[in-house]
Amino acid sequence: MNDQAHIEQADLGRCSRGLAAGATTTQADSPIINGGVSTRWACREANRQSSFIPAHRVARSPLAVFLPVFHASGMNAPAREEICRAVRFALSEDVGSGDVTSLSTVPEGAQARAKMVAREMLLVCGLSLAEEAFRQVDSNLSIHRQAKDGQRVDRGDILLTVEGPARAILTAERVALNFVQRLSGIATTTAQFVEAIRGTHAKILDTRKTTPGLRLLEKYAVVCGGGQNHRIGLFDMVLIKDNHLVALQNEPPNAIDAAVKRARERYPHLKVEVEADTPQQVEQALFAGADVILLDNMTLEEMKTAVHWVNKRAKTEASGGVRLGTVRAIAETGVDYISIGALTHSARSVDIALDFEG
Repeated sequence: MNDQAHIEQADLGRCSRGLAAGATTTQADSPIINGGVSTRWACREANRQSSFIPAHRVARSPLAVFLPVFHASGMNAPAREEICRAVRFALSEDVGSGDVTSLSTVPEGAQARAKMVAREMLLVCGLSLAEEAFRQVDSNLSIHRQAKDGQRVDRGDILLTVEGPARAILTAERVALNFVQRLSGIATTTAQFVEAIRGTHAKILDTRKTTPGLRLLEKYAVVCGGGQNHRIGLFDMVLIKDNHLVALQNEPPNAIDAAVKRARERYPHLKVEVEADTPQQVEQALFAGADVILLDNMTLEEMKTAVHWVNKRAKTEASGGVRLGTVRAIAETGVDYISIGALTHSARSVDIALDFEG
């Protein structure tokens, strides 16, 4: 059977039922299973009460000097359907009508064994997608995970091994690596920001600045790195930004008051956040009853003043140009949250390779 036929066999029905027969991953190893109960992303729960999803740190290595350890157990992981969809699209994009190099040069019966190896210190994320990539190409491949999502690994550590038809391994290799490199890069970057503010009460949040089509996966990677998710999309939290306020600039008594009131009337079950660029807007947002006030591109002194004035009557969030070198000072202003678009739009893919054993 050729590689394209293998891919076509992997239909959504099989994916939604879980790993293919013969999978070696155990319930304890799988980030999709939490105490034997399948978990799904909160994006399906448009009416949920909480706007920020907490990251549960199950274990932490006291010896880690660069990255903390965050185990994915207890976290919300992407649903099987989401993993299957993303992998199916990526394989279709990459394989197209067939892997012409492997089909023309590698004998059909050739067998191989390969290991996925970290080439640098990193925080792991995305192994379920790598495994799914291999299984969609050939469900008979034998795959053994050697690490878990949220685990810190060192250079040279093995993340997983795969054994079986060489053509299938070669065909799935790049897609499997792309997912793990990208998501581990986001988790690793997030962990660095989380570590930088250790000892403060601030929490690191992501944003909607994600790769189109991969939002749930990238937000899962943020959680694996110890961060928290801001709103998943436009449907699960009201966030009144500057352009909304411009559209309401003539509304009495002011645009912020009018916007918050309308949001409360239409979506009383959702939290309301207001972006504030000035001290006057902070005051207006607080008097309007906003749950969260976003302090956008303010100086450290302006943030300190705003936090002092709000005095816990609302949550405060800092945003705008946050870097690893500045995040500690921002956290020390007393803000509750720091949202960082760079976690997903600028994270570097980490160095991971798939090495065939001779």
